[in-house]
Amino acid sequence: MKLKFLLLFLLIGSSLFAQKGTVSGTLTDKDMNNEPLPFANVQIKGTTIGTTTDENGKYALSVEPGNHIVQLSFLGYETIEVPVTIKENQTVTVNRALTAGGGMMLQDVVVQTTVSREKESALLLEQQKAVEIKQSIGAQELSRKGVSDVAGAVTKTTGITKQEGSGNIFVRGLGDRYNSTSMNGLPIPSNDPEKKNIGLNLFSTDIVEFISIDKVYNSRMYGDFAGGNVDIVSKDFRGQKFLQLEIGSSVNTNAVEQDVFNLQQGQNKFGFTNAEIPANPLNAFTFENSLNPESANPIGSNFVLKAGRSFSIGEESKLSLFATASFDNGFTYREGINQSVSAQGAKIKSFDQKTYSYNTNTTGMFNAGYKLNPNHKINYNFLFVNTSSQVKDEYYGFIRDIAENDNGLIQRGTYNQNQLMVNQLLGSHKLTDRIEFNWGGSFNRITSEMPDRTQNTLFFNENQNGYVFAINTTSDNHRYYQNLTEDELAANISSDYKFKKDSEDNFRGKLTIGYNGRFKNRDFEATQFNFKIANNQSTTVVDPNNLDSFFNQTNFSNSLFTVETFSGDLNPQVYDGEQNIHAFFGQAEYKLTSKLTSVLGVRMEQVYQKVSWKTQLDNEGNKNSFERNEFLPSLILKYELNERNNLRFGASKTYTLPQFKERALFVYEDVTEVKVGNPDLYPSEDYNVDFKWEFFPKKEEVISLTAFGKYILNPINEITLASSTNDISFLNTGDTGHVFGVEFEIRKNIYEFGADNQNKLTAGFNASYMQTNQELDSEKVRKETNYNINLTNTEDSFTGASDLLLNGDISFFKEWKNEASIMSTLSYSYFSDRLYALGTETKGNLVDKAVGTLDFIVKTKLNKHLGLNLTVRNILDPTVERTQENSNQDITVLSYKKGVNFSLGINYQF
Repeated sequence: MKLKFLLLFLLIGSSLFAQKGTVSGTLTDKDMNNEPLPFANVQIKGTTIGTTTDENGKYALSVEPGNHIVQLSFLGYETIEVPVTIKENQTVTVNRALTAGGGMMLQDVVVQTTVSREKESALLLEQQKAVEIKQSIGAQELSRKGVSDVAGAVTKTTGITKQEGSGNIFVRGLGDRYNSTSMNGLPIPSNDPEKKNIGLNLFSTDIVEFISIDKVYNSRMYGDFAGGNVDIVSKDFRGQKFLQLEIGSSVNTNAVEQDVFNLQQGQNKFGFTNAEIPANPLNAFTFENSLNPESANPIGSNFVLKAGRSFSIGEESKLSLFATASFDNGFTYREGINQSVSAQGAKIKSFDQKTYSYNTNTTGMFNAGYKLNPNHKINYNFLFVNTSSQVKDEYYGFIRDIAENDNGLIQRGTYNQNQLMVNQLLGSHKLTDRIEFNWGGSFNRITSEMPDRTQNTLFFNENQNGYVFAINTTSDNHRYYQNLTEDELAANISSDYKFKKDSEDNFRGKLTIGYNGRFKNRDFEATQFNFKIANNQSTTVVDPNNLDSFFNQTNFSNSLFTVETFSGDLNPQVYDGEQNIHAFFGQAEYKLTSKLTSVLGVRMEQVYQKVSWKTQLDNEGNKNSFERNEFLPSLILKYELNERNNLRFGASKTYTLPQFKERALFVYEDVTEVKVGNPDLYPSEDYNVDFKWEFFPKKEEVISLTAFGKYILNPINEITLASSTNDISFLNTGDTGHVFGVEFEIRKNIYEFGADNQNKLTAGFNASYMQTNQELDSEKVRKETNYNINLTNTEDSFTGASDLLLNGDISFFKEWKNEASIMSTLSYSYFSDRLYALGTETKGNLVDKAVGTLDFIVKTKLNKHLGLNLTVRNILDPTVERTQENSNQDITVLSYKKGVNFSLGINYQF
């Protein structure tokens, strides 16, 4: 018995005093030329033993002898497992290169999970390692901030604001014409005949992996660039199979407070309408949609279904599929001032406006990624988006020459339907360690319909004690049909060649050559049917909510009104646009020293643009075209002060093209504003410079400061013309202009607690301050165009530019057992006054006044399957206001409140 105890004692003692072994090594970033990967996680699977890599990517762990599995991971990158056998006093070295995509070639590595580049930390690391100057915002950050569409997403980054009531953005004070939009690196067309870029609010963040915002030009990008390029990178599924369902509801406080929420009739509530010009409308009243409003229950809803799955094919090949389908709708109501005034402040039109809106968005996306092996991958992306906007406007008040006793009423019903279809095929091929080849092609189509916009003008006749029709002009009462179709083909081809290895077997240089082609055609047509009311009906009282009682076949047959068009027949007003761009580029990246890297690029573009038209302003028809050859150099320098600090410099030449609608001699009439094209408009030239310092204290933190400047030749602006209808047009208003500004950003973990510090309080803040100035030359405008105008000022800011932009947010995250968690975010955005349009003939500028918005978002997971979300937007409900500058006192021409928006959602992942 004593012998047994002695043996047991010796066995226990030997185990207590057994010498441990060591696992050590270096982790590198395979996607960044095998540079060290700091702050990555190293864990012994099934134990609490773990550490993180240091600033040089190195780690060391003390481990009991035996067989173990070492887990290597980093947010946004593949997690890999390496089996090891540890002996006493032995050191086992495990060096590995982690990647955010693709497979590992080592046989002893098992791919455990794959997390896409939607993580904030992964995107910050990519920003730190990249030579180019860029910003990105991923799906994780979008979810945390409760952002539902891409337009709202980009405004959370430094130096970007959104135009009120649209998805159009301003980058560093420069508006639509100075910016560009792409998806997976390939351009996409606009849905709005007035705009160059597609409305970013069309894109739900459900389809987004991350959004990249380039505010510094490089030769891979099209030269039509001065503000920035927004690249939407769609979901690329790499993980486990999943199926997720989300449903929710939303309300707007203004909308639900209305006793009756009125909308026009005849439009499909799911946003799909096939409305065409009626047959024989000049000889019979064949219009189908009613003019009488119908009431709606203003409570919105949403539905999202997402699914993804991967299939292994053989030893190396893998097929990954991802699909999402969603529908959401919402109601809004606003009420306030809308007017146009003369230079002296006299009213032209002055209204109390009520606007009832109903909007829908239907999105479907399918992605297929086929990885033949670690060196070859092909992706197909399909996206379909259908959006609709149904708006009923009521304008009560003053109409010059019609209702000068503030007794006028204009009713307008507008329905817009946009359909975007994107098809993309992309390939990436690593031919050797030195040579990579990438290609992509796309066919996109956008259709934008405005079927049967209605407008009726009335005034209250006190003698008749009721509303009667205005009959001053035939266009006072009309129905309008508009259609736009734009097709676009695009192609990207590039090849990278790496050269000159250093002593550590890393390439110091990379040469890139490539071709970009972009070919788009736009067909636009519009027909307006004016209802000319017989003079003997000038005192006939009508009910504004029952206009069908007057506009019907019986009254048409009795000649109480007639229907006319500008041409006298059914031939529409038309304009067509064609634009072709061929571009060849070359780019050389070279690590000049251990700290200094340069990228020198050059791009040659051949640009051809033609616009032809036949409209009410030019019934004979005409066309205008230009062709330019652009030479566009660029330079980017990156200097690494140390592992966490970078200095960056960028300089380039670019240009700015006018858009089809800006050059087509076509008139678009709103109630208080008219826009008309200018065929004499021509491109601007842009010279850009940036200087940036950035500091990355930890893997989820950044502090940066940027100074930038732009010098623009022949800048393009929107100006107000001297007219009774407050016309706005587009002109090259002077010889030169410039933009100077600074940007500051900080993201910081304020407090971390819990196991592995997974619970945290974080904050982010960014600010931009800029000054814009341009020469205004009336003589130049008169010489180059048919406009005989006098600009009010001789110098001014750029339209769309705000001096100060602010974004701030604070977030709290806590996790419990069973994957339960809560995340809440309070975010604030602010922009200062910005110029809407320049004034002429002593008439002051139109200025959009400063606005600040506050949002609150709560997202919870009750367990690994079930989650609840609450979002409150526009908590402060500030007044949105536009003023016209006047020598005596600025005059408010637009003023309203949007109301507070509440939304509640539930999601379940199977």
